[in-house]
Amino acid sequence: MGPTGSGKTEAAVNLRSLLPVEIISVDAAQVYRGLDIGTAKPSLVIRACAPHRLIDICDPAETYSAARFCEDALREMASITAAGRIPLLVGGTIFYFHALEYGLSELPQADPEVRRRIAEEAGRVGWDLLYERLECLDPASAAAIHPRDRQRIQRALEVIELTGQVVSELKRHDVPDPLSYRLVKLAITPKARADLHARIEHRFAQMLNEGFVEEARVLFARTDIPVGAPALRTVGYRQAGEYFTGKISYNKMIIHVNAATRQLAKRQLTWLRHYDGVQWFDSDSKDFVDEITSFVRQSLGAQRIIGPVVK
Repeated sequence: MGPTGSGKTEAAVNLRSLLPVEIISVDAAQVYRGLDIGTAKPSLVIRACAPHRLIDICDPAETYSAARFCEDALREMASITAAGRIPLLVGGTIFYFHALEYGLSELPQADPEVRRRIAEEAGRVGWDLLYERLECLDPASAAAIHPRDRQRIQRALEVIELTGQVVSELKRHDVPDPLSYRLVKLAITPKARADLHARIEHRFAQMLNEGFVEEARVLFARTDIPVGAPALRTVGYRQAGEYFTGKISYNKMIIHVNAATRQLAKRQLTWLRHYDGVQWFDSDSKDFVDEITSFVRQSLGAQRIIGPVVK
């Protein structure tokens, strides 16, 4: 686990060459086909050497959810362990990790940054339009909310943005059985926040050189993707949409994307700091992959390094 831009993919690929693991992506944006450059999706060359499961599994017109992730991840984990190997779950959607371990019976805590963004959008387009979006995304919840109840509209949209799942689904989702795997929770990030911010800006500059704007333009040109679809509200694509409609300039888009990505990284780190049993590693350390490998071997025990580790 780790914030965006911390080097998770590189670490996972290296670990796969050292340990009998198979990679499962834990990324709410990389599930969508066509969102390649802007989500820093592993290249086809990398995936040929180190396959990543749960990438490119749905269309941007769809809404992927935490509940669906749990179903997909458990299926892949069972397949991997049946083959005598170990699932290595890798990604930055920390809520998905949490949902897999603890279930989805509780709604996520309020996120001030997301709420601020929703309120600012309401100031631009009006609460009526946001209520119409909620009616499209979560009709059951919208039916129980008065169109003038701004606080509940904001909360319902906040939950969708944080989890990829609608409130009505979360409330009726049963608590799953305890996860029947021993978990080794690893988090990687540069120790210095300034280093992480520098990585974020450098990576987005690379994305622009690789054709991010053109990729985003193709997606926004699709008439079958609903307004407010989660795929197009992903960091980077959302700001590109504002650039396409003339709300911001190209240079402002770059500034806004980097700022939003820094805020995303901050939220991810907040999740991780409140997550029990996490072992932290400095991704700026030249030996951090060896350090992770050694820690995993010690945690699982040499005699159980291959095959599922059941509680």
